[in-house]
Amino acid sequence: MSVPQLNDERRGEEILAVFDTAFGQLLAADPAAFRVKFRKMAASAFAFYRGTACLFYHDLDAAEPSGPYLDERTSRVWIHGDLHAENFGTYMDSTGRLIFNVNDFDEAYVAPFTWDLKRFAASVALIGYAKALSDGQITELVETYAAAYRERIHAVAAGAKRDEVPPFTLDTAQGPLLDALRDARSLTRFGLLDSMTEIRDFERRFAPGGGSIELDAATRYKVLAAFDGYLETLPESSLTRPDSYRVKDVVGRRGIGIGSAGLPSYNILLEGQSDALENDVVIYIKQAQTPAVSRHITDQRIRDYFEHEGHRTVISQRALQAHADPWLGWTELDGAGQLVAEVSPYAVDLDWSDIDDPEEIAAVVADLGRATATMHAAADDLSGQSLVPFSTERAIDAAIAADEDGFAPLLVDFAHAYGARARADHQTFVDLFRNGRIPGL
Repeated sequence: MSVPQLNDERRGEEILAVFDTAFGQLLAADPAAFRVKFRKMAASAFAFYRGTACLFYHDLDAAEPSGPYLDERTSRVWIHGDLHAENFGTYMDSTGRLIFNVNDFDEAYVAPFTWDLKRFAASVALIGYAKALSDGQITELVETYAAAYRERIHAVAAGAKRDEVPPFTLDTAQGPLLDALRDARSLTRFGLLDSMTEIRDFERRFAPGGGSIELDAATRYKVLAAFDGYLETLPESSLTRPDSYRVKDVVGRRGIGIGSAGLPSYNILLEGQSDALENDVVIYIKQAQTPAVSRHITDQRIRDYFEHEGHRTVISQRALQAHADPWLGWTELDGAGQLVAEVSPYAVDLDWSDIDDPEEIAAVVADLGRATATMHAAADDLSGQSLVPFSTERAIDAAIAADEDGFAPLLVDFAHAYGARARADHQTFVDLFRNGRIPGL
């Protein structure tokens, strides 16, 4: 990748312009939330990179709007959209199995498959740099990721059976992936409920404080109306016990994380699968955001496929994730698309803080390469989504086969170049932020 070389002042203005497009309206509505978001981003180059998918795709589009391995089909693959090394973790699927896989599908869209790979490769470079790995070691890690991705895509394209490419579960995962799954297994629904709720008058209710906001009658009515609309988007397999959709309580929340700053959200407490109070379920309704990658895809057919951003997020996750959360659905509130899903008690993110040995890092990166390939292969003509009406794994396999030798070097070169760009941008961002140069803050 050839990264445009700009002086600090010009690059600072460019960053501010991209931020204004991506965050401007939300920042104006809730500057306090963005002060929290930006302080988290200021902590490290990787935290900055996590919070700036908008800048990444701006740079990628400017440097190479097309590229190797991309044709009419491989440019139209369902991608994660924000695939970095920390967007992996555990979830319990609709069959009751604990799975380690890609998570957080807020940025998912239909776009070139290499964009996911490049975003992940650059994140490896940033993590490697933070752990004081040499450029040669970082190169080897990206090559390991590329090789694992290539191997898994080819296996699936060649018709490998499901038991030959199993998901990462308690039976198949190793190392830090297995540690995350075991941590998830030790968690309980009761533990989650105990942290968010209390028993009042023999019934469970949300506890005050802890970031919850009591709703006025009008807002509560709107949220419950949106909940009714959400129920219509659930698959038949989720509608197993009518009592499970009885609302016990509703509270407001406001996102202050790196990815959710300024987005209004609500938690709803529902009756569980039995009368026992420890089986109650918490779901959230969150305003879905415009994915950064969509600003750089001009295909009107893709835009027209989605009712709104909530619908896009859910359809994307169902396409990319086998046996997705049975509570996953969408609705509308105040004219904006909303994502609805369970606040899962079994979600554990991959923790990189103690993964320091180069061999262990390489093993994890290889597993994440396999997980990426499995995700890309899931969303195709067999996923039930008509937007991508062909076998993605076969299209990707054929594209890589046309130039096997160039595949890994493409990702290696990008990782080093954009890793350096992100580290420089992080310093520029910190200076802009601390000197009060971000409008609205």
